[in-house]
Amino acid sequence: MLKQVFLKYGKDESLRRYHPWIFSGAIHHFSDEIDDGEVVEVLTSTPRADHRGFDNEFIAVGHYQIGSIMVRVLSFEQEEINQQFYEKRIRAAYDMRRALRLEGTSYRLVHGEGDNLPGLVVDVYNRTAVMQAHSVGMHRQRQMIAAALKQVLGNAIDNIFYKSETTLAHAAEVDGGNGFLLGGSADDVAEENGLRFHVDWLRGQKTGFFIDQRDNRALLEKYARGRRVLNMFCYTGGFSFYALRGGATLVHSVDSSQKAIDLTRANVELNFPADTRHEAFAEDAFKFLDNMQDGAYDLIILDPPAFAKHKDALRNALKGYTRINYRAFQKLPAGGILFTFSCSQAVNKDQFRAAVFTAAAQAGRRVRILHQLHQPADHPVNIYHPEGEYLKGLVLYVE
Repeated sequence: MLKQVFLKYGKDESLRRYHPWIFSGAIHHFSDEIDDGEVVEVLTSTPRADHRGFDNEFIAVGHYQIGSIMVRVLSFEQEEINQQFYEKRIRAAYDMRRALRLEGTSYRLVHGEGDNLPGLVVDVYNRTAVMQAHSVGMHRQRQMIAAALKQVLGNAIDNIFYKSETTLAHAAEVDGGNGFLLGGSADDVAEENGLRFHVDWLRGQKTGFFIDQRDNRALLEKYARGRRVLNMFCYTGGFSFYALRGGATLVHSVDSSQKAIDLTRANVELNFPADTRHEAFAEDAFKFLDNMQDGAYDLIILDPPAFAKHKDALRNALKGYTRINYRAFQKLPAGGILFTFSCSQAVNKDQFRAAVFTAAAQAGRRVRILHQLHQPADHPVNIYHPEGEYLKGLVLYVE
C-alpha cells in the first residue's frame, strides 16, 4: 500500500495538463510520514457539497522528495512502479532513438521528463550506458533501473556506470557514489559523426561528454573552413575537433580546468595526430578574452557552464551572459562569426537573446542572426513540460 499525498483544493490544475512536477506549496497533507525518494500516490481534494470534508481522487503516482519540487510524477495511471514499468518506458525511449538513425555510438537514451522518467538521465557511449539520478527516488531504484536497461538494450551494452555523486540534492541524506552496476570496462572511447573522443564518466562533468551539442558541432564544422577558431569553455574539446575537420586554419581551446585541457588534447590527438593547428590553454575565459588581440580569431564559440542553476541567480546570470558576449563582440573582426550558448534552464530563450543583443549594442556592432540553436532530438522536450527546453544558442554574423 503506497503512502498518499493530498493536494490542496484547486492545485490539481497543472496535473490535469500533465505537468510532471508537484511543488511543496500545492500539498495539503500526507497520509503518513514519507521517506525521501519513496513512491507515493497523489490525490486531489474537492470540497463535498455538504461542506463536511473532501472527496479525494487519484491523479498521479511519483517519487516524493524533500524540497521545492516535492513529487516528480512517473505516471498519471494507477500502476506499479517496478522493473516492468521501467522496461516499458526505456523501450519507448530506445525505439524513438532508433527511429532518429543517429550516426556514431553516443546518444542520450533517457532524457528525464522528455522521456516521462523525471529525475533520470541515461547516456550511451559505445558499449557503456552512463546512468545519472537527479532525484532520490531514481537513486533508490537504480538497481531496478539498471536491470531494466540491460533487459531492453541486451547485447548492445556490456557496462552500466552509475554517476550521481554531484547531481542529488544536497539535503538528501544518501550516498550517490559513482561506480559500475554492470561490467567494468576501461574502454572509454565513443564515436560521433565519424569523430572519436574519450569519455571521462568517472570525473567529468555530466555523464562525461556534452552529447547535447552534437548537431551544433556539426553546424560549426560547416563554418570552420579557412577560419581561425577560438573555442571558449571547451571542456573536452568537442567543438575543437569538429572545427579541425572542417578545415580551420587554427583552433585554440580554452578552459579553466587543466583536466579538461588534458582531455581536449587527448581527443584532438585521437582524431588529428600531431596536428599543429591546435593549441589548448588552461586559463580563465574572461581573462583570456580581455588579454587577446582584437581580430585574432574570426570565429568564436562561447559555451559556458550554466550561469544560473536556479531562478534566484537569474539576474547575475544574465549579466554574465551579457559580459562574456560583449567581450566576444569587441574582439571579432568584421565578417566574424559567433556561436553563443546558454544551458541554464532558469534562463529562457528570450532572456538569453536579450542579454546577447544588449552585448551587441554595448559593443556598437551590427549583428545578424544566422541560426537559432537548441538541443538535439535525442534530448526531447515533453510538450507538457516546457522547462525541458534548456539549451539555447545563436549563430551570429558580426559586421
